[in-house]
Amino acid sequence: MFFCAERLHFFKALTGKYRAQVAACLTLLYQRQYSATADYGHAPDRDLIIDIFTEALARNAKLVLESDSEDGTDQELRFKSAREQASWLLKLLIDCGWVERQVDPATLATSFPFSRMGRVFAQALLEADSSQIRTRHRNTRNTLNSLEAFHSRAEVYDLLDAYDHSERIITDFTDIISELEERKRELVREVEAQQLVQQASEQFFEFMEKRFQPDIQVRLSADSVEKYRDDIKKIIRKIRSKPKTFKQQAELELRRVMPDLCSEDQSYLYFLLEQIEQRMRSAADIMLPALRSALHGFTKRADIIIRQLSYLHSQADNNLVETCRELADLDEESFQQRLSAAANKCASMRLAFIDPAHIKWQERKSAVALSTAVQEAVELDSEAQRELMIQQLLDQAFVSNKENLRNYIVDSLRGGRQIATSELQIEDAHSLMSMASAIEIGAVNNQSSDLQFEVQYLSTDPQSNEYFESFDEFTIELRGTAPATDK
Repeated sequence: MFFCAERLHFFKALTGKYRAQVAACLTLLYQRQYSATADYGHAPDRDLIIDIFTEALARNAKLVLESDSEDGTDQELRFKSAREQASWLLKLLIDCGWVERQVDPATLATSFPFSRMGRVFAQALLEADSSQIRTRHRNTRNTLNSLEAFHSRAEVYDLLDAYDHSERIITDFTDIISELEERKRELVREVEAQQLVQQASEQFFEFMEKRFQPDIQVRLSADSVEKYRDDIKKIIRKIRSKPKTFKQQAELELRRVMPDLCSEDQSYLYFLLEQIEQRMRSAADIMLPALRSALHGFTKRADIIIRQLSYLHSQADNNLVETCRELADLDEESFQQRLSAAANKCASMRLAFIDPAHIKWQERKSAVALSTAVQEAVELDSEAQRELMIQQLLDQAFVSNKENLRNYIVDSLRGGRQIATSELQIEDAHSLMSMASAIEIGAVNNQSSDLQFEVQYLSTDPQSNEYFESFDEFTIELRGTAPATDK
């Protein structure tokens, strides 16, 4: 459970009016402990943490937001110096579970590193900063390299790495699409607030140079999933065609390393390979077109905004206001004459009817999912063969066609010309089916040039027998037609 004893109020530090400064302190502390500038030989003691927090507070002294608390406790906090506020922030982070207090049993020195969950969420805060350039576009190549390493060395950890990298492919696409949508909304807000065409253009081209070229362009070209999709399919086929001993050893090792990966009756090895293939298909068929559409929407929106601002900027010195003032000073007659003259000059509208032949409704064809799985033929045992034979005999027993129905009615007449449906004899399954559909003999399709049947309804009470609880009674009469003679 996430909200356990030490993390019961984990997010309390990010809810007060100093939440922006707390986030800045966490980001700087994470960079000092885990980035390239970190000093891993020195434990983060209290003085070092206070110095880092003091530096972060000095950089973000104005990041004090309105408090959302109802009791107003945050409004009463006042600090004499930044170092006093840094001490309060350290105590708050320890109480909330972001930072741990560890004591060295040998030297009794106290250090304050990140907790495991604190490190995870601090990294998320750092990566949320859009100014940071993150080249995370190598996951497709890493998936291929890990699969090739597993094929050659038979290390299951390489397969698990490939599984992890394939999952990051989808998340990277989702992150960059969300970032493009956020950039588009931010561009619109800034343009609405500032109405400066030069600054909007500079922001757009800055994004294209610093964000598009280092990451998105590589994702669409060098690291495109379409480029490595076939290679990944080939290496997966090679893994599946490995000897049985290779796959058996990998299966046992995967069950030992990841016992809860999937259900027990399913192959762990084939489950991982199928998941990697599915993620590659989703990335190539769904996420990559979505990324291109988002990028197209962003560039199109930026182009429209820049064009509009350029037009407004170019029309800033026109005489529209003076023209309106001049029209306002005219009398009604002169005003209408001026407007009529302008309307005649601007009248260029032409009305016409639409040709119905040019209007076509095109329905989108839905993709049909085809199952291409190949299964080995299984020999049927004696019990299955017996059930199959019984099913075939039952199907044949209850088959009724037009010819059988006609012969049954003719035989039931036995030299007579008329018979009631209640008098029809039932001897086997064929006669039962024929008796149930006896009135169909009067249909046009069942008539011939020699024999004609006439079916009439008898308005009597419903009949019943040992096979039918209730049925209506009809009379079937056979009428012969004389052959045509030559005159």
